[in-house]
Amino acid sequence: MVYSHDGFGIGNIRRMLGICTHLLDSIDKLSILVVSGSPVLHNFRLPKRLDYIKLPCLNRGISGEMSVKYLGIEIDEVVKLRSELILSAIANFQPDMFLVDKKPYGIGNELKAAVEYLKTKLPESPLILILRDILDRPDAIIPEWQNQGYYEAIEKFYDRVLVVGTPEIFDIRQEYQLPPMVAQKVQFCGYIRQQLGHKSPNLIRSELKLTKEEQLVLVTPGGGEDGYSLIDTYLSSLALLPKGYKLRSLIISGPEMPLEQQAALKQKAAAYPEVEITEFTNDLMSYIAAADVIVAMGGYNTTCEILSVNKPAVIVPRIKPSQEQYIRAEHLAKLGFFTTIHPKDLTPDILLRSLLQQLHISQISIPEINLNALPKISQYISNLLVKKNSLIPFCYN
Repeated sequence: MVYSHDGFGIGNIRRMLGICTHLLDSIDKLSILVVSGSPVLHNFRLPKRLDYIKLPCLNRGISGEMSVKYLGIEIDEVVKLRSELILSAIANFQPDMFLVDKKPYGIGNELKAAVEYLKTKLPESPLILILRDILDRPDAIIPEWQNQGYYEAIEKFYDRVLVVGTPEIFDIRQEYQLPPMVAQKVQFCGYIRQQLGHKSPNLIRSELKLTKEEQLVLVTPGGGEDGYSLIDTYLSSLALLPKGYKLRSLIISGPEMPLEQQAALKQKAAAYPEVEITEFTNDLMSYIAAADVIVAMGGYNTTCEILSVNKPAVIVPRIKPSQEQYIRAEHLAKLGFFTTIHPKDLTPDILLRSLLQQLHISQISIPEINLNALPKISQYISNLLVKKNSLIPFCYN
């Protein structure tokens, strides 16, 4: 069973679905039940033997304040409802393992009853916490984890903490001052290598009617809730494009961008016949592989997708409500993986200059980075399941 954090954007559910898909491909006789409040979960291709329970939506806006996304009731009532739904699902599904994304007690401590139930009623079912490489600034995470009792929760309830990152980029044990009993449970798995998309680059470029002389720029702000400024600035930069450049632009605004902002961007883009805007694709990797350069925010998934195909990119990271994207982008930019622009410095001129520099890079020469998270996670979980269910012949492919 998998709990996917769903407070902001679509990054968490995308990452957890990627992990689930690899687990199902790798381990025979495995079924996965996902619990999440993500409002876009149904838009993704779901693998066989995976199903989900949709929780009422919560939303953490740019301010970081948690609120109810749709229902006209108080947040405490929604958290209580979600908590009871999760506990009921666990009690009936009786999982052999519980994977938790990001927060040891979930949003608003909604998992507290669930992890206590698992430890008392299903003590043989391991609890695994999955963390991305970077959560936020240490001076934000350390007091939060201390106040919420997360260090104690990991020590008391969790068997292992799997980090989809590397200590060379960011070592959470040191940065977040993990106590020794917690730090010893941490296992770094590397970053997630994204599988190739369902369409070849040639097919994508053919569908977009690109000529051989044209270069394709893909612009993606992830879920899009706070992506208006990036896309608006990009469209403004096209007015400054020197003659001689033959660019085509595909902008994927994101399913969580407000409708009025989408409408405003489409109206502005109408002045540029070489620009196409769409809201969402469940095959983003195909378009990333087909692009000559990517302009994006610095979310974990998009970063991994860019690294997986070794593409030039201009990253304009989010700095609110968390600085996770900025920290990641700065670390990777210093190693030469791509160009980063701080959002406070974002102007049409600066964006265009960075874009043109990246367009002249045909193949990035970058140092090696560990992208083996998925097979490592699958192997580890397979071993745990075999250990727990010694009479059931699990097979790791």
